[in-house]
Amino acid sequence: MAFLTTNLYGNQVWAWLAATGTLLLVWFAARMILRLVARRLRRLSQRTGTRFDDLLVELLAKTRFVFLLVVSVYSAGLWLTLPTTAETVLGYLFVLALLWQAGYWGSACVTFWINRSVQRRLAEDPSSATTLAAFGFIGKVVIWAIVLLLALENLGVDITGLVAGLGISGIAIALAVQNILGDLFASMSIVVDRPFVIGDFIIVGELMGTVEKIGLKTTRVRSLSGEQIVFSNSDLLASRVRNYKRMYERRVVFSVGVTYDTPADTVDRIPAMIESIIEAQPDVRFDRSHFSAFGDSALLFESVYYMLSPDYTVYMDTQHAVNVAIMRAFAENGIEFAYPTQTLYVKQSARARSENEPPRHD
Repeated sequence: MAFLTTNLYGNQVWAWLAATGTLLLVWFAARMILRLVARRLRRLSQRTGTRFDDLLVELLAKTRFVFLLVVSVYSAGLWLTLPTTAETVLGYLFVLALLWQAGYWGSACVTFWINRSVQRRLAEDPSSATTLAAFGFIGKVVIWAIVLLLALENLGVDITGLVAGLGISGIAIALAVQNILGDLFASMSIVVDRPFVIGDFIIVGELMGTVEKIGLKTTRVRSLSGEQIVFSNSDLLASRVRNYKRMYERRVVFSVGVTYDTPADTVDRIPAMIESIIEAQPDVRFDRSHFSAFGDSALLFESVYYMLSPDYTVYMDTQHAVNVAIMRAFAENGIEFAYPTQTLYVKQSARARSENEPPRHD
């Protein structure tokens, strides 16, 4: 027993043994409790429809090894009489580990909420899923910024002066990375204003495709030929974007040319023939059909109708049916389609005619 009361580095041996036992006990107990609780909560979450138990499982999974070690060391240190410097360092270490772990838990909460919300809304409204993902990133940045400021404050750093200094430095950094920041703010503008969302078919200049991903710097578009096109977000905002997914109906204009030999009465009947053909098609609203112009080699008829479905394949199927029906109707009525032709008229002068005439013999 005298050995236990022996002074060793400022503490008796029994205090060192108690501290060691506390460190091991807290360490192993915390690991075992976390493992058992996580396992039971995981089984419970599979049988229930609530989100709270799923969130607890995620939080337990985000509990870091370093945090448990620091807590164990801090608990062991309570048995010992430590120098002021060592006690201060241990206290700072415990607070920093607690803040760091709180940052992980906060990020896990944001990630859990974002993933659940995105899965629920992606099929209904892809634009809201994109918005949630962007705000989730902002939420994580805010959480870790708060953790950093609290950690610096506990270390005795003057946050007010630091924030002021960071503001001046931030201006210089913003000027250096203004292109990146421009794309970042452009991404936020796209998310909030929603000129297009994931799944929309857009045309930008001569490039077109389906939007696959809206990132913080770039937007990825899958083209019709299969390759991926990467647009800078700031370039997209500066461009004229044609969004065909937002089309409610499609306006179709097409022309037909017939020969100049077509009688006037037949020409007058052609618009009515085209109108009846178009109105016979499903999901179509006829607008007009007129003898529009005298072409170089044809009498031109311009017709307009609206597809009530924005689907491009449906439009092409309808236009195919209209073209075939017009060919059959023209064939039945003896109307010929025009094709480019030229008629050359040659006029001889009087001198040329006299030279070509045979001599007279009176």
